[in-house]
Amino acid sequence: MKYLLGIDCGTSGTKTVLFDERGNAVSSASASYPLYQPQNGYAEQDAADWKSAMLETVAQVIAKSGIDSAAICGIGLSGQMHGLVMLGSDGNVLRKAIIWCDQRTGRQVEKMNALAGDKIAQISANPALTGWTAAKILWVKDNEPHIFEKCRHILLPKDYLRYVLTGELAAEVSDASGMQLLDVKNRCWSGELCSLLGIDKGLLAPVYESCEVTGRVTRQAAELTGLKEGTIVVGGAGDNAAAALGTGVCRQGKAFTTIGTSGVVFAHTDKPLIDPKGRIHTCCAAVPDSWHVMGVTQAAGLSLKWFRDNFCGAEKEAAAQLGIDEYELMNREAESVPIGSERLLYLPYLMGERTPHLDAYARGVFFGLSALHTKKHMLRAVMEGVAFSLRDCVEIFRQTGVDISDMAACGGGAASPLWRSMLADLYGCEVKTVANKEGPALGAAILASVGAGIYSGVEQACDALVKPDKVCAPDSDRAGEYEKYYQLYTKLYPSMKESFAELAAL
Repeated sequence: MKYLLGIDCGTSGTKTVLFDERGNAVSSASASYPLYQPQNGYAEQDAADWKSAMLETVAQVIAKSGIDSAAICGIGLSGQMHGLVMLGSDGNVLRKAIIWCDQRTGRQVEKMNALAGDKIAQISANPALTGWTAAKILWVKDNEPHIFEKCRHILLPKDYLRYVLTGELAAEVSDASGMQLLDVKNRCWSGELCSLLGIDKGLLAPVYESCEVTGRVTRQAAELTGLKEGTIVVGGAGDNAAAALGTGVCRQGKAFTTIGTSGVVFAHTDKPLIDPKGRIHTCCAAVPDSWHVMGVTQAAGLSLKWFRDNFCGAEKEAAAQLGIDEYELMNREAESVPIGSERLLYLPYLMGERTPHLDAYARGVFFGLSALHTKKHMLRAVMEGVAFSLRDCVEIFRQTGVDISDMAACGGGAASPLWRSMLADLYGCEVKTVANKEGPALGAAILASVGAGIYSGVEQACDALVKPDKVCAPDSDRAGEYEKYYQLYTKLYPSMKESFAELAAL
């Protein structure tokens, strides 16, 4: 039996999963790490935490499985996109990584638009965005010149882990698409954009297709993890592109929704599509010569986690006594509240927003709160607000002619039958899950299987390794109720936009 290793560097933690060549999870391990927010709107993590989490979980997975690591044919990497890792000439990290949900770069986005104008969207397929990597590079250049002057290499989070494993500096097209320095149509770094923005192209690592071999495990990494020296490591993919493969989204017409820390609606396409209004994002897919479009809400699962951490201490205690997950109790409480949470709406803009409102100043709102409402109402309103935000993404897809009739669901939020039901009713189509819940880690392993020669292509690997599971169908009566609240939801942001900006200026 041959085996494959998928490593997913997420925002809340890193998960490593060992799969057999049929896509069955053999063993897994996770390790968490903190998020640092030194100021409002800032978000950073320590790359050393990612490194430790990867080394620790890989060693645990191999030990738990009992297999000879020589049977591991390939390793795939997945990770949170847009993060900025800066290395000095000695290969050491120069500062904490500024990660995807950081919103400090408003002035740098203005600067990008002044320097490059329409070229940004024409070449990178997306308008200048606060959360993406180019703006972060410019922020360091403007605010920490002593750090920028020492920088010799710029990597994304998962690509730093590749460097730890292989000693190789490499990037791949799906994750690199989120840096705003890649020519997305031609799948290569854009010398023109780098020149316009004043970023040395030489700081960027060579870019590969996601299933290409980018390096091999070094002796040092092998000693630290139990891996066999020389094991191949493929390009891998950004978390959403990897999750797409893990749910079988690898052909035109297929789409998925993920509710992780952020929320994403993602659709595969055979050609690069650019929304002229910049409401959805276009990136290279992890499938060669393919692309994907996606809408993103910044605080999907993060909204529910924030609510849990601050208001659900009793649920945590009860769940511990019952030996179940606290989210299961929270779901039960939310189910006891009617659709619309008795006229309570939630805007999930805890970290600003991306789709459809490119607004770093947007913030979370409970609208309609009254003495009638309890914690259970607020809980359901949070879940509904996230679902409404994801429906916003679907509406834009439909306006641009993207097919979203074949919809899968993944991420931690997809484990909730209530959340899946909300999505089916709001989308007006079936929402299905797959048997393997490993998502990005499985997608990374799928790419490794192609790099190792087990399968001839990414589509063939997905067909063999991804198996369907539950299907949730929409209900017309519930859908009608949700629609009334959704229509009101869409009116709230426009009426508050100026107030959000005024609040940020105080």
